Amino acid sequence: MCHETTARPPSPPIAGGAGAASSKRLVLGAADGNRFRAFGATAIDPEAPGVIILPDVRGLHPFYERLAVRFAEVGIHATAIDYFGRTAGIDERDEDFDFKPHRHQMTNEGTAADIAGAVTHIRSEAGGGAARVFTIGFCMGGRISFNQAADRDDLVGVVGFYGTPHTGGPDDPRAPMSLVSRYRCPVLGLFGGADEAIPAEALERFRRKLTEAGVPNELVVYDGAPHSFFDRSYGQHAEACDDAWRRVLRFVRGPG
Repeated sequence: MCHETTARPPSPPIAGGAGAASSKRLVLGAADGNRFRAFGATAIDPEAPGVIILPDVRGLHPFYERLAVRFAEVGIHATAIDYFGRTAGIDERDEDFDFKPHRHQMTNEGTAADIAGAVTHIRSEAGGGAARVFTIGFCMGGRISFNQAADRDDLVGVVGFYGTPHTGGPDDPRAPMSLVSRYRCPVLGLFGGADEAIPAEALERFRRKLTEAGVPNELVVYDGAPHSFFDRSYGQHAEACDDAWRRVLRFVRGPG
């Protein structure tokens, strides 16, 4: 599992928006007709950019609902999605939800259709009307977010927190570094230096492949930080969380 059940996103270290206009739980329609749970938070500024939040393996956990509100509070529309509408339905779930059997039934096609539905929503008036849209993902969602740069041509950029860039074996055709030649937008990657699941050598190969392919990229490694360091309960990694927030906000909102 990525974040602990009790994990909650750290607060942004800087202000920068007029606050959240509204937030609510949603049921959205996917491009293939599936219905799935989501959570949307809109910023007051109608010209705000938008982010599609791609969770870890648990799907739409409260961590990501609160993260969506954090984004809206600093002037960015946000929609966090669930992955399991096809197999778990759209009913509310508690934090003991057994995601494992549903995770194994996910398909690339289904996930792509759900993300397409979320992008349609965030571009609509109900979702904030964002003209500039990014994806941001965590762990499994970080890997999925990276690959939206290959799968979609309507994104301004993609962000991945501790998404595995390297292959897990011969039956893993979706490793980000294998798809870099198809990437069509900038990439921001944020990683923990003490994350044993993502070796430094793999990150350097990912960086090299992105650069050789002409993909603008920034891959940041926080020394001593573990996997899932972006958590307010990790007080010893508060500086890494603050820096990660600053980099994400600069990437999405632009410099200034």
